[in-house]
This record gives sequence, structure tokens and C-alpha cells, in this order.
Amino acid sequence: MYSKFGQFIDGKWQESSSKETYDVINPATEEIIGKTSKANIEDIKKALKSSEKGLEVWKNTAPWERAKIIRKISELIRKNVDTLAKWLTLEVGKPLTEATGEIGGAGDIFEWNSEETKRIYGQSLQSRFPNTRIQIYYQPVGVVAALVPWNFPIILASRKISTALAAGCSVIVKPDVITPGSVMQLVDICRQAGLPPGVVNLLSGDPAFISNELLSSDIIKKVSITGSTRVGKLILKKAADKVQRVTMELSGHAPFIVFDDVDLDKVTDMAIAAKFRNNGQVCISPNRFYIHESKKDSFAELMVKKTKKLKIGNGMDKDTILGPLTTKKRLDEIEKLVEITKKEGAKILCGGQKPAGFNKGYYFEPTIFDNVKDDFTIMNQEPFGPLVPILSFKNFDEVIKRANNNDLGLASYIFTNNMEKAHKASELMETGTVAVNTPVVAIAEAPFGGIKQTGYGREGGSMAIKDYLNVKYTHLGISYQ
Repeated sequence: MYSKFGQFIDGKWQESSSKETYDVINPATEEIIGKTSKANIEDIKKALKSSEKGLEVWKNTAPWERAKIIRKISELIRKNVDTLAKWLTLEVGKPLTEATGEIGGAGDIFEWNSEETKRIYGQSLQSRFPNTRIQIYYQPVGVVAALVPWNFPIILASRKISTALAAGCSVIVKPDVITPGSVMQLVDICRQAGLPPGVVNLLSGDPAFISNELLSSDIIKKVSITGSTRVGKLILKKAADKVQRVTMELSGHAPFIVFDDVDLDKVTDMAIAAKFRNNGQVCISPNRFYIHESKKDSFAELMVKKTKKLKIGNGMDKDTILGPLTTKKRLDEIEKLVEITKKEGAKILCGGQKPAGFNKGYYFEPTIFDNVKDDFTIMNQEPFGPLVPILSFKNFDEVIKRANNNDLGLASYIFTNNMEKAHKASELMETGTVAVNTPVVAIAEAPFGGIKQTGYGREGGSMAIKDYLNVKYTHLGISYQ
């Protein structure tokens, strides 16, 4: 499946200079999907030079012309939804229905940024001097390194690529070794849409090696990474050596707060939609469930009842709701965290083990815990899997304080029919995004990102493009003094 791809440099697919490859595994079957190209230092140098030349072309391309090409990419993404969705299901393991939704979101992001291309507004300020004028305008930051994770490879690559293109930057994309084909197919769509050679390049291979070489280059002026807080800190330290601008969306540990005035049937439906999307392998996945003490037992009972009905299986099966975890490492870590949580005193209400009848694949049952306390490991370590710890609370101030007692601050979820509580809680949450009475957080038109150790910068919305632009101020004398 990977034979038509490889490294994408200077507008062409090519083997790596060493002709090295690595295996990509299907998490549903543990079988090898195929072998794909592994970049070496020569490939990285070629990609850097290519992106440098591509930048000169693209930043001098008129915004309306850039917009047409970016819009064409969005159209081709939607036209190729079946192909892209299949890549996601094979590499990530997510069900086809979820994969299709991710492709739709990617199309939306490219469409949004095609329009933002035309709206890079400057300013003219009134000068204090009668014979001068003050002008403020924006210019592309330069070549961008886009470091893409494995859990949502197409939508996260789309955020980085489309925003860079809208700003007039060229970009080098590095997909994860777990999901290279998904991103390769997306980059090939960029090629088909008519992007000039060198504007988008792709390097596939060892993430640490490629990232280190890119960040060591004077050519890279900005880095955009979605990943763990641990990796984000390493990237940030490396970027400091070259004073490269960095946008980081890192780990999350979202609280899910349910007050006592809600319709539990509707709220548990939204909890399941938010929690079990991509089997919980989502940075904005709700991970700490705080339920008002008067509703906690009823909430837990409904969650268990509905969770047991979720069909586990290969994502290629149209009836599958929960696919496998994406890697053996992820499965091992989930199994370990379940055992730790049990030893710390939690009670398993459902799940807690590999599902029966699956001899192959990284499958794990969705698991709901009761009798959880705030100091348990699962309350301080991002599970990144289908684990639901349920706790109770007595009052507003208490739950806000407990929910905010965490180093991560990406997303939070609030459920109440009291608008005073809704507004107050959303303002007090120490997170970059808040969802009130909805499981939906990330949309193309809104700024997405976190605070605290979740990173900084935003993707999406009208603010994202500013992270890919330099501000220039000119003090213009219209006559000699």
C-alpha cells in the first residue's frame, strides 16, 4: 500500500536515499500492512532545501491564488473520503464511521483556512509626527516543521498544513511511524491540488531523529507539535537553541462535571460519545468524571448499561463502535493502569480486561470504575484509553477546586441546566477550551489549544494564523524632517 509513496520532496514521491524501510502494523489484526520509506540525513537535507525554495515561491503567490489552491485541497479531501477513511481505520484502528468524521473535519479546516488567507489584516496608526505614517503588517514566519501524532493523523496534519499555507509558509510534515500512509495520502492530495514543488514536503521515519535534525536547522523558523507533554518539553528545549517559534498542543486530563439538574439519559449519551471516540485515545477525552452525589449512582448505572452495548471489533466492520487500541504499547499501559487502579481501591463496574474471542488485535474492554479517590494514579496520569473513573462531589466550589487541581489544562466539560452555574463554571475552569452541555470541542472555526502544561498557541479559528506570521512595523517618513 505504501509503494506509490515514500518521502515527498520537491513535489515528487521518492525512496529514501538509503532505500531503508520499516513495517506498519494493523492494530486490529497485528498483521503488517506494508513497508514504508525511512528517511535518512540526506533526505532531510533535501527536504530542507526544497522547502526553502518553496517558501520563496509561495510567499510571493497572491493571497487569492493561495486561497484557490487551499480550497481545492478541501474539495479533494471530501472527494477522496473513502480512501482516506480506509487509511485511518487500517493504521489507527478507529471505526470507519469515526474515520469518515475525521475526514470531514479535515475538509472543513482546509476550507476555513482558504478563507483566512484573504483576511490577514494589517493596521495603520495615527502618528504623533505630522510627516510620518505608522504601518503594521504581517509576513510569513518561514519554513514550518509540522510534527503530527498518530491518534488523529489527518485532521491534525490538516490543521498544521492548511494554516501554514494560508499564512504563506512552506512546511515539512513528519507523520508518526504508526500512521504514515494516512498523512502521505493527504500530502498527495495537496500535490494533486496544484501546490508548487517544495511548498509541502514530507519526511517519514524515526520521529526523534527527524525532529532533532529539523530543529537543528537554521532553515526551520517555526515548529508545530501535537503530542505528549514529555515530548513537548524536549521539543521546546531544542527549539530554544535556534529561537524557533513553537505551537504546542500537548497532553490533556479533562474533567467531566455533572450537576444535579440534568437529564442523565442525555448526559450519559454525550459522555459515551466524548469518552469512547477513538477508544479514549484523544487529548480532549474526558478522564475525570465528577458527578453530583445525588446523581452519581444513577449516572454510573446508566453508563454501565450503555457501555455494555458498545460493539467491539475491527473498524472495517460497519457495526463496530469500538476498535482496538492503536499500539501494543498503549494496550500494555492501559492494562497496567487498570491493575494499579484496582490495587489502590477502585471497584470495576464493567470491563477491565481484554474482550473474549479476540486472539489477535490490541483490544480492551471499555472500563468503568467506582470508589475512586482524587489521589489515585488514574486521576493524575492521562489514561489515553477507554477508562472511566467516577467520583462524587457535594457543591460547586468543591468540584471546581478539585477539577482544577491538575497540571494539564486542555479541555473541560460542564453539564447543567442552570445558566448561572454554566457561565460561572466555564469562566473558572483552568482549561483552554470548555464544552457546556455538548461533547463537541474541536471545530474549524474556533481556537483550539490549552494552558498550563498542555502548551500554548492555538489551532483553528481566526487566531491560529497569527502563530504563522511575523509582525512588521514600519515608521514611514513621507517627507524629510
